[in-house]
Amino acid sequence: MKNKPSIAELQTALQASEQRAAAIVETAVNAIITIDENCIIETTNSATERLFGYTRDEMVGKNIMMLMPEPFRSRHDGYVKNYMRTGERRIIGIGREALAMRKDGSVFPIDLSVGEALLPSGRRVFTGIIRDLSDRKALEHKIVHISEEERARIGRDLHDDLCQQLAAIGCLAKVAQKRLANAGSEEAASLEEIVRMVSEANTRARETARGLMPVVHDSGGLMDALKDLAGSTARAFEMQCDFRFDNPVKVQDTQTALQLFRVAQEAVSNAVKHSQATRVEIHLARQNGNIVLTVRDNGVGIPDKAAKGTGMGLLTMSHRAQMMGGTVSFSSRPQGGTQVTCSVPAPTKAPKP
Repeated sequence: MKNKPSIAELQTALQASEQRAAAIVETAVNAIITIDENCIIETTNSATERLFGYTRDEMVGKNIMMLMPEPFRSRHDGYVKNYMRTGERRIIGIGREALAMRKDGSVFPIDLSVGEALLPSGRRVFTGIIRDLSDRKALEHKIVHISEEERARIGRDLHDDLCQQLAAIGCLAKVAQKRLANAGSEEAASLEEIVRMVSEANTRARETARGLMPVVHDSGGLMDALKDLAGSTARAFEMQCDFRFDNPVKVQDTQTALQLFRVAQEAVSNAVKHSQATRVEIHLARQNGNIVLTVRDNGVGIPDKAAKGTGMGLLTMSHRAQMMGGTVSFSSRPQGGTQVTCSVPAPTKAPKP
């Protein structure tokens, strides 16, 4: 029968365990921070110092808000107090993408996971694991930029090549139709129908080209592009599609305007293809410092289980909203149909050329 370990042996084992745990935290690639119930930083690791540019002594004992930009800085303590009072979780145990701020004031994207622990003493602590998403976000932006360039190239090819050829074919067919009509040929009616079909095909091709390379390069471009989207959708699908706004919304930042247009384009496409909508409304507004894009339809609403092929569209809209620092939500309307709402911070100035 083995002897029970002595107090000294237990203390040695405990010390070894604590050293092992501390070494794991200290050598972790991701930043690890613990805070108390008052949001005061208790511990950090070396990765935290590298990521934020502060020394450990500069962080420990300070409010975690020092590592956050506005508006998160002002709201954070309220989130924690609300959780302590109600138990409602917004980040704890869930994880989310957020923004953080370095010592030099630069803001960068992070993946934040927060855990909660109740110590034997009854004291509650929170542990945050932070991963820098700067490289991933830069790659995502690059991929989107390449995708938009390719869309624009295809749009130009359609407009400058296919549309011109269809226009030329239409002109030649029209001349031939007139000659047959003057000659009293019965084939003139058939050729007139061909002329009409070529004209419609040309119109569809031009609208497709505009959708691939929307005009959003000036402050009023987004509104014009959304108006064109509504008009082309109404014509192509023989349905009611309107663009409305309370006051003109000018978006100076080209990339924000383009991404908002793509969200609207995807939402309208979903309404037509998956919701069997006969009426769609696109609405643009500026509210509380945000640009809010809303797309409503009278279709079947959001099914409990999304139909095959619709998931990627919802994911794409969410990703575009995140790229702009905003959010997108999907909800069923009480009177039937779906509402997509995308809210993004309004750019304060135009990007540098």
